[in-house]
Amino acid sequence: MKIKLLSLLGILSLFLSSAYCEYTGIAQVIKGKAEVKVENLFSCENGNSRPSPIGVHSLDSKEFIVPANVQYEKKNFVNNLYDECSNITPNSLAEVDLSAVPIVEIDKDGEVVTGYIFTDNYFELYINGKLVGVDAVPFTPFNSNVVKFKVKKPYDIAIKAVDWEENSGLGSERNRGKKYFPGDGGLIASFSDGTKTNSKWKAQTFYSSPIYDLSCVKEVGQERITKDCDISGSNEYKETYSLHWDIPLSWESNDNYLSWPKAVQYTENEIGVNNKKAYMNFQEQFSGSGASFIWSSNLVLDNLVLFRYHVK
Repeated sequence: MKIKLLSLLGILSLFLSSAYCEYTGIAQVIKGKAEVKVENLFSCENGNSRPSPIGVHSLDSKEFIVPANVQYEKKNFVNNLYDECSNITPNSLAEVDLSAVPIVEIDKDGEVVTGYIFTDNYFELYINGKLVGVDAVPFTPFNSNVVKFKVKKPYDIAIKAVDWEENSGLGSERNRGKKYFPGDGGLIASFSDGTKTNSKWKAQTFYSSPIYDLSCVKEVGQERITKDCDISGSNEYKETYSLHWDIPLSWESNDNYLSWPKAVQYTENEIGVNNKKAYMNFQEQFSGSGASFIWSSNLVLDNLVLFRYHVK
């Protein structure tokens, strides 16, 4: 009996080892839930919001904050274009006082640029490496934002975009009748100097979850490919893997992004915005201006995506 038990344990150990061996990329592979450090980053005063936890995935001596390490402080919040939590609910841009939007100075002798941003779910905007501001609503209900900054061309845009998670470290949320359903992301932005989000932007993934089978993940050069991975979700808790890639130092301003994959464009239907007033009330500023929704190659499993774009 003891021999049979040892044999079974050996087979199980071999199976688990082979699961890890099937992945040959450079990400740190972590199994299971994160340790929750913050139960809820945000509560909506005038509406319903999903819990927005912050957790930590640990592996040996390394720690990865999930869904992302964010600069979420009130002093950094950008102005809301639409936010039901703050009772800011204009029906169109005509009802928005753009003169009240503060101007972040990058260059004293620069041009004032106005930007309109909608993200599923959260963003941080950097211009020439300087933080311009962050989204005040990390998860839901969906909001949209307007920013102003003063800069000279050419300049560089960097955006950290996060698809938040309700189940910390598992990349999932309660949705579509399931307790553990992988949510989807999406970013769209347009700027008054003619800059729009499209496939000319660079996008790189740094946190993917949930991954049920590591053999579905491929890395080809800088491409982190999870298109063959299961995105069906579950009603029962299942141990899953998360993939974490190290974020380059000074990613907001260095030139490492030049080798990143191109951003992938998505339609409004793929993102699912037809019932979101934060977007539809200002559609002319977004898709109507020629901007497109962008993300990495996997809208569902890639939860932390960094974007870079050089404005000439």
